[in-house]
This record gives sequence, structure tokens and C-alpha cells, in this order.
Amino acid sequence: MRNVHEFLPWLDRQGRFSALKLAVLAAVLAPGLWIGWKLVAGQLGPKPINAGLHEIGLWSVRFLLATLAITPLRVITGQNRLILARRMLGVASFAYAAIHFVFFIVDLKLDLVKVASEVVLRFYLLIGFIGLLGLLALATTSTDGMIRRFGATRWNRLHSLVYPIALLALWHGALQSKIDASEHVIMTGLFLALMGLRAMRGRIPIGTPSLTLLAVLAAAGTLAVEMAWYGLATGIPPSRIFEANFMLALQPRPALVVGMITMSLPVLSLAFGGASRSAGGRRALQTS
Repeated sequence: MRNVHEFLPWLDRQGRFSALKLAVLAAVLAPGLWIGWKLVAGQLGPKPINAGLHEIGLWSVRFLLATLAITPLRVITGQNRLILARRMLGVASFAYAAIHFVFFIVDLKLDLVKVASEVVLRFYLLIGFIGLLGLLALATTSTDGMIRRFGATRWNRLHSLVYPIALLALWHGALQSKIDASEHVIMTGLFLALMGLRAMRGRIPIGTPSLTLLAVLAAAGTLAVEMAWYGLATGIPPSRIFEANFMLALQPRPALVVGMITMSLPVLSLAFGGASRSAGGRRALQTS
């Protein structure tokens, strides 16, 4: 029998009210409600379904990255209660991806034959659909009952698929954005930072110096991704993209945005001292 907290998402695992879970629930519902209101009010432009499709898809990837950020933030801050938000963020990522796909079907006039042919024939749609199936698998196995059924080792192995799924989602979004892929470059840079944090586990002490270096490397990696992307997708010379990052009129570029966001990590480390005092947090990074 499922526990009551699985039906009432504002309760923790002991069935007690959680202000954190209620805040996260409001946060994951707000973008969908806002997009729905703009759709009904006719504020999504001349192609509202297409515009809504892209907005919902972006939020799916944002929530997926937020899910991946939970364990690193637990380690840095020592705030283990943040784990209460992870499941809800992951399920929200799937829900938004599913709605994104529904919008795609509606955009094609509910022609399921055309939907299937488009998914098979267009590479960016195919990888997006594979990512959706992956999120479905993770969402349906995220309950306490499924964790017990799989066992911790098998369940963790299955849910480690979230990393390639995130890559597929980022790739899908960048391919469909065509010319302006700035937001997807930013999200890719943040993904690289999160993967860098995981690579540090058990090798490098997670503290202010290492997190500052990580922020610098994340910004540099974002710049490299941006140069490579535009060079391959549009033929723009990488040197021009590099130079654009130093032109004030073209700021903020993705590398700067990622650098500013990731510099919050050493600030959090200073504020909380979580990495230096929480051996439990370090173990969380190794097992989550």
C-alpha cells in the first residue's frame, strides 16, 4: 500500500507538513499555469501552440537540471532536507516533457501517422522522444515501493540514466532552436558544472577553492561549447564567437551567465561550510 505522502506532495516521508515541499510544488506548477494562461489569453503570438510547445520544453530541461543540482547542493550546504525536493522536480521534468509532446501532437493536427513519421525521420525529434521515454521510466520507478522492489543498487543503476537523458534533452533543444541556441548553451554549461562536481567526489576536497576553480572551468567549457556549436551549425568562425564574449554590447554571453551562476557555489560553501563539516554530505554525493 502506498504511503500518504506519495499522494499529498506537501507532506514529508513521515506524513508531516513540509514548507519546502509546498514551495517546490508551487514552483513547478507556476510556469505551466502561466503558459496556460497566456495561451488562453492569446498572448503566445501568431503560432500559440508552437510557442507553448517550446516554452514547456524549456521548463522540462530546467527542472531536470534542478533535479541534478539537489545532491551537489546538499553536499555544499550540508542541508540534507533538500532531498525532499528531488523526486518532485524529477517528476515535474517528466510531466512538462509529456505536455511538450502533447503540444507537438496538437501542432500536427492530431495526425498520429504524421507524428510517428516525423519522430522517425527527424533526428532531433527522435532523440527527444528517446529522452521522453527515459524520463517516463524514471518517473514511474520513483516511488518508495519501486525502490524497495528494485533494491537500492539496481534502482540507483537505473536512475543513473538521468545523465544521458539530460544530454539528449539538451541536444534535442539545441537542434530545434536552430540559430539562437544561447539558453541551451547556458544549460549545457551548467550540466558540465554539475558533472564536474560529481567528478570531484572522493578525489578533490569540495570547498571554496575547488568550487571557485570549477566555476572558472564551467565558464570556459561553456565558451568552448558555444564556439563549437555555432561553428558546426552555422559556419561562424570560432574566433568571432570568442571575440563576442569580450564585447560589452553583446553581453551577457552564455559563458558569463554560467560563470555568475556557478560562482554562487563557493559563496554557498563559505556561508554554510557544508562540505568541510558534513561527511554525510560527501557520502550523499557518492551514492546519489
